[in-house]
Amino acid sequence: MSQPSTASPDIHFRRITAKTMNQICDLSETLSSSHRKMVADNVWSIAEAHFSSCAWMRAIYADDTPVGFIMTHTGSDHEDGIDCPGVFLWRFMIAGPCQGKGYGRRALEKLIQHLKATGIPLLYTSCGQGEGSPEGFYLKLGFIPTGDHYGDEIELVLNVHTYTINDTQPVPEG
Repeated sequence: MSQPSTASPDIHFRRITAKTMNQICDLSETLSSSHRKMVADNVWSIAEAHFSSCAWMRAIYADDTPVGFIMTHTGSDHEDGIDCPGVFLWRFMIAGPCQGKGYGRRALEKLIQHLKATGIPLLYTSCGQGEGSPEGFYLKLGFIPTGDHYGDEIELVLNVHTYTINDTQPVPEG
């Protein structure tokens, strides 16, 4: 995997195509074993998205280098296993070598900007707890536990309308 430039790269989303799918799926292999226990492999997420009418997915790029994967789910769909009144951050990962550079925070801020512009008030997610958990990352971004669970994962929510983007402080990745 090529590394993005050290100057602050442009973090953006791109559709996953037949040409880029293998590269995006291979990003899962870059995660530590503890992180891999916390998020489904990208190949599995891409397959699930193709069978859900509620899913939206994109590759995350730093300039022209793929660095991660993001997938949301809008609305409740018991077949998908998601019972959420709004937008749910279903899958989110940043490649191991790219963690700790603020790419994850900046990617979520792109999503938050979009949700804010479309009037979506809340962004939900869930995560496992323990070694490799992204819980600390989400809490630093302003997500708060709801008290509910998705299986053995805790549910968190972020108020999109009150979130302020802070480009000066990178948030460590999980």
